[in-house]
Amino acid sequence: MICRLVTKILGKSGFSVETASGGRQAIEMYKYAMRAGEPFDVIIMDVTIPGGMGGKKAVKEILKINPEARVIVSSGYANDPVMANYAVCGFKGIVAKPYTRNNLLAVLNQVLGE
Repeated sequence: MICRLVTKILGKSGFSVETASGGRQAIEMYKYAMRAGEPFDVIIMDVTIPGGMGGKKAVKEILKINPEARVIVSSGYANDPVMANYAVCGFKGIVAKPYTRNNLLAVLNQVLGE
């Protein structure tokens, strides 16, 4: 549900959006985009994916593919160590749930401006 909502928000804000159901799929999509010469400008990953690879592991794999990848971490668990130390984990930004459209766009703009 959150993924659909964020996709809608970003689409209406002029972004082209692709979604993945988990970290493994996101890594494969990123590899494909890189090979096609059309890398993603930014990736938003949730820390936890029930039954799948979450952002903490997936970001490491994506950074092996492209050390310059811009990945934003998202979570509703404010006390998760990744949220407090997102840069150490390889993320370029953080958006804590629940977030507003303006919060999300501010983080995206900050990360894309780097």
